[in-house]
Amino acid sequence: MARYIFIFNKFLLLCLLIYAKVRADEWEQELNYWGRTIFSLTRPDRVKFLATTNILLNFLILVLGLNLLRIFLSSVYRRRQKLPLGRKDNVLLGLENVYIIVTTAVVIITALSFFGIDVKSLFTGLTIVGAAIAIITKDYIANIISGIAISFSDEISIGDYVKIGTHKGKVTDISISRISLLNDDDDIVFIPNNTVFTSEIINFTKKGIRRVSIEFQVNLASIDTIEELERDLVECLKDYHDNIEAGSFKLKIVEILKDSLNLKFQYTLKEINRELEREIRRKTVRRVVNHIRGK
Repeated sequence: MARYIFIFNKFLLLCLLIYAKVRADEWEQELNYWGRTIFSLTRPDRVKFLATTNILLNFLILVLGLNLLRIFLSSVYRRRQKLPLGRKDNVLLGLENVYIIVTTAVVIITALSFFGIDVKSLFTGLTIVGAAIAIITKDYIANIISGIAISFSDEISIGDYVKIGTHKGKVTDISISRISLLNDDDDIVFIPNNTVFTSEIINFTKKGIRRVSIEFQVNLASIDTIEELERDLVECLKDYHDNIEAGSFKLKIVEILKDSLNLKFQYTLKEINRELEREIRRKTVRRVVNHIRGK
């Protein structure tokens, strides 16, 4: 309820500011009168005061209008998609990123206007400087553009388990310049959006991949038979058999070397559960080590 009251107060304030803007000509005469008679301001001071007031008024109207527009669009989208208040998807993240960019542009233009700088003339005269700045900041600009494209796409969403390049983990945040991944070691990895945009991406969540592969290498002298090792690994996971599809256990020989074997132990989960996968993977690797040490 408090949230709706806060939004209503914002809307009311915006209406008052728009009303003040519409009546600006009438109020300009009043401000001139009071500035001349009460505060004894000179004409240049009165002109400067009125110009500053007008700039501030425009700034507040734009910022409040953009904020309310973002809230309105987000609310309509949440209602159509039946998203709870605390949850965000790519479209909402995209709206938020666009809002941040436009608001930042408005703040910069307003700051320049406060110093009496003609923004149109400034940008016209700084073509060469602007090109140099664009070259210097091209990576950051590319990250922003890539971030907006990623936000509005459905390839990656918050909560997805993905592999981006050599990094694998759960997407925890998609910001305007980078993506945050929580990897299997519980480390937060920040990847620039431009890197994500140009990298090969495997989205395990979107594709519903439930097959898990664990690769390892064993010395030939440490095992008797492949079948024995496979039975040992299957037996060590008996507590998880209710979560693994029956008959999906496979121990494959990937490569035969002179004194060792590269093996791949595979199984298929009944449903995607990354925490369970990590737990089973950890137990399997430990069992392999114990099996080898027991020989």
